[in-house]
This record gives sequence, C-alpha cells and structure tokens, in this order.
Amino acid sequence: MTKQKVLITGMAGRIGTVAHTRLADKYDFTSLDNVQVDNFPSHIADLADFEAMRSAFDGQETVVHLAAEPSADAPWEVILRNNIIGTYNVMKASRESGVKRVVFASTNHVVGNIPMKEEPYKSIYEDRLENQPMSVPMVTAERHRPDGYYAISKSFGEQIGSYYYDEYGISFIALRIGGVNEENSPWTMGPLGRSLYLSHQDAAHLIDCSIGAPPSVGFAIVYGISNNQLRFHDIETAGDLIGYHPQDNAGI
Repeated sequence: MTKQKVLITGMAGRIGTVAHTRLADKYDFTSLDNVQVDNFPSHIADLADFEAMRSAFDGQETVVHLAAEPSADAPWEVILRNNIIGTYNVMKASRESGVKRVVFASTNHVVGNIPMKEEPYKSIYEDRLENQPMSVPMVTAERHRPDGYYAISKSFGEQIGSYYYDEYGISFIALRIGGVNEENSPWTMGPLGRSLYLSHQDAAHLIDCSIGAPPSVGFAIVYGISNNQLRFHDIETAGDLIGYHPQDNAGI
C-alpha cells in the first residue's frame, strides 16, 4: 500500500524527531527545516521566505507544521517572523499545493494564564496540592488565556486554520501540546510540569492520530497531554475526535 505523503516543518526539532523516528515506517515523510534531516528528502528554507519554501509543499497530502520560535520569552519581532508570517506562509502554500490537511503544533500556553490566575488550577501551579480538590473541571479548547507573545502567535495559528478550513476546505487539526522533554521523562519542575507532561510515545501517537483522522474531522483543537494524574486539560475530546488515547502518566 502506498504511504501517505507528509511534509513536516521543523522535522529536525524535538517533536519532529520523535515523529519521524517512530512513524517513518507508516508515512512517506519529507522535511522542511533550516537544516538537513538525514535519510529523508529535505528542503532547507526559512518559512518566512515564501518563494524559498513554496516548492516543498508540491505533491504533499498532509502537512505537520511544527516549526516555530519555541521560546515563551522571545521578542515580538522574532515571534512575528517565525510564528505568524511563517504560519501564514504554510497555510498559503498548502492551499496552492492542494494539501488536504494541516496538523498544527499549538501549545498549552494558549491557556497558560489559567493555572497562574485561576483556582483551583493555581493550587497546582503554586504546588499547594493539599488545597486541590479531588477532581477539577477540565480546561476545554474553547478557552483562551495566553501567557505571552508566543502563546498569542499560536492562538493566531489556530484562528487562521479555522479560516482556511471555512474558506478553502483544508482540514486543520490544532494540537495544544503540553511538555515534551529530551529525556522522555516527567519534568522536574513540580506538579505543573507533571500535569502538562507529554511522553514521546504519546506525542507520536497524537501526531499519528491527527494525520490519520477521518475526513469528517474538518477543524478541531485538541490537547496533547499524557494521561497524567494531575492533568486539568481535556484529552477526552481528542479521544472522541481523532482516537487519541495516551498511555503514559507522570504521576503525582
């Protein structure tokens, strides 16, 4: 059976590496990044340069858009070029090339001020677990409370994806990703880190589910978090829509 052709922007990065090392047997991957990725067809270009990156999209069925400035503290000018102009160019190139679906790496930071400002989530953020109720209401994809310019750029990405779905019919699945670290182990930053943890296994499963989701999933925003005991983000919707059922748990 012919493998689906999938372009990954930012394939050399942490999550891109998780995806291509764990899913290469299933998909025909091509890389679009600012460096070569060994053993895969690679386009080297800056996403902010439309003419330089445009040809990478030809013949692709799905785009997994992971490339971005990842620092929550990056200045606005850097965020604007890499995350906003870059994402606009990805959507424009996808439309011109006939791409059927874009899977977009959004972030938990889109609702990042919820645990910093709102109870009962703030008790997790401040490591006051004795004050945390046995269960907390899950934060759903309808919520937006960004905690910086990086988060704002990802919220922009979600909204331009909604527009391109409505206007051009391109399926768009935004993944509000939690915390993926190089060591593939729960973060050491306390309860908040363990609530946001996304293991490598679950990250690959999330991307796999998004690429393979049925055409009926036109536009969706879902959370990419492991099945952590302390989590307060809704992953049940991801299970219902795209079949994401994470197996790992960062514990208390």
